[in-house]
Amino acid sequence: MVAVIIIVVVVALLALLLVGSYNGIVRMRNQVDNGWSQIDVQIKRRADLIPNLVETVKGYAAHESGTFEAVVAARNASVAASSPSEAAAAEAPMVAALGKIFALAEAYPDLKADANFRQLQSEITATEDRIAYARQFYNDSVTRYHNKIDTFPGVAVSKIGSFPHRELFEADEADRAVPKVEF
Repeated sequence: MVAVIIIVVVVALLALLLVGSYNGIVRMRNQVDNGWSQIDVQIKRRADLIPNLVETVKGYAAHESGTFEAVVAARNASVAASSPSEAAAAEAPMVAALGKIFALAEAYPDLKADANFRQLQSEITATEDRIAYARQFYNDSVTRYHNKIDTFPGVAVSKIGSFPHRELFEADEADRAVPKVEF
């Protein structure tokens, strides 16, 4: 009788361990999904600000159409990205294009003094900071998730529950290079 009780207690403890591990992995997977959504929200916010910035600058530098086209193309590529690797690949042209727009302000003092331009520049800078934070949060969440599914008992539960590894958001070589702004 005592042996049966011990076996039942051990089985119950193992079941609780597995259920707790499964639920923990699900919570971490959801946090990873939330982290990616936050990156996506901030990228879309930046994309929404860019047309206003381009229109503001166009009034001062109408002959810089190549710069404006590059900004629009980079914006469209950034919005179309649906995975961390695609988003990372779209970041370098976006940062370079924004750098060109901001460099125009140096060539046009009236633009630099324009309140709309200064506000948009400030909002884009704040959005870039938010994007950087969201990427860090996402990568931290992915790392915790990977640690959970790669260690015991999570490794056993992840095989049963089919919890795949997620992609980290990594800068590519172009993102690591110092941007070169030319006109």
